[in-house]
Amino acid sequence: MSLLSRMTAPTAGHDVARLVAALLTRHPDHRAAPAVPGGPATPAVPALPAVPAVPAVLRGPTGLGTSAARIAPRREPSPDAVPELYCPPALRDDPALGREVNDRLVDWADETGIYEGRLDRVRAADFGRLMMLAHPDGDDPDRLLAAAKCALAEWATDDYYCDDGAGPELLGSHLGPAYAAVDPAHLPVRYAAAWQREMREDPVRVALRTALEHLSRYAEPSQLARLRHEVAVLFVGYGQEGSWRSRGYMPTVPEYLAHRQTNSFLPCIALADVVGGYALTAAEYGDPRVRRAVTMAATAATLVNDLYSMTKEHDASGVEFNLPTVIAERERCSPREGIERSVEIHDELVRTYEAEAAALALTGSPQLGRFLAGVWAWLGGNRAWHSGSPRYNSA
Repeated sequence: MSLLSRMTAPTAGHDVARLVAALLTRHPDHRAAPAVPGGPATPAVPALPAVPAVPAVLRGPTGLGTSAARIAPRREPSPDAVPELYCPPALRDDPALGREVNDRLVDWADETGIYEGRLDRVRAADFGRLMMLAHPDGDDPDRLLAAAKCALAEWATDDYYCDDGAGPELLGSHLGPAYAAVDPAHLPVRYAAAWQREMREDPVRVALRTALEHLSRYAEPSQLARLRHEVAVLFVGYGQEGSWRSRGYMPTVPEYLAHRQTNSFLPCIALADVVGGYALTAAEYGDPRVRRAVTMAATAATLVNDLYSMTKEHDASGVEFNLPTVIAERERCSPREGIERSVEIHDELVRTYEAEAAALALTGSPQLGRFLAGVWAWLGGNRAWHSGSPRYNSA
């Protein structure tokens, strides 16, 4: 198993975390909850699946987001121990729901033609479980499947065009038509039929198109437009990494961190309201303050991927990019120090999101409060999935 597969999530043991958790749970469907002793009144909490029980001496407040206020027992450090992450644990674990979504997702992948001959690996990676863990306020398997299709199509774009030997010189010519599958190109009649044939010949394009078609059953036009924007940004990130590969270039640490905001899980996180069955307005989603908080959370989630995928990438041929490697190369430190500094950066991003999202929830709409809580929940589900997925723990 990967060196990082046994990472545990410590939690914030301070009063601020309790207030943050309360502020991030304010939306119209909440029920009343007791106030934090000695503190301000706590807004109501939603009826979500309970997290696994822990001994009473370790329990703090309960409800969406409050997992971060629990104190995790400390273990004696060892030379090979991986630094812990500041991150909430997953808010629910419904294996049956995860399996249902995963089974449907594999069937769809087979229909589209992506990962032909490798569907056993897709099934083992258990992306359905990721959707179940990361979207705890959505229990409709078809909505979760719609989000899972979008995610798998985006990752297939990366796997096929960036990682599977197509070559960086071909990346742009692949990504252009791939984006046309997400935001259709409207050609003159004379060329339209030929273009449609080309779009049907590439399984990645088919996956992207059919994923968006499924999502459109549940998403409003503004939510679909939001996703198209985030996918376009993601593809820019793919192109940036392709440029690094073609030049044999190792980015600076600031350059890489900016890249990780572009090439991140944000297209997945942006669907929190679609899966939850409500809609955050374009104005609030695009508010620079909201954008800052959410993109920092997305960067943190992607750095979790960097940490867990290190062993997978180490076994692959060619130059691979992840934050610990970039730090070790650019700051002339050991790989171990690169990991530790990466964890510090992750934790700073999560703490910043925690504080800024709480402030935004005080003045924003109920839908914004719920969306910010969904992002917080996504962080916990994402880390829980990475810690167990064979995609990152098969080495």
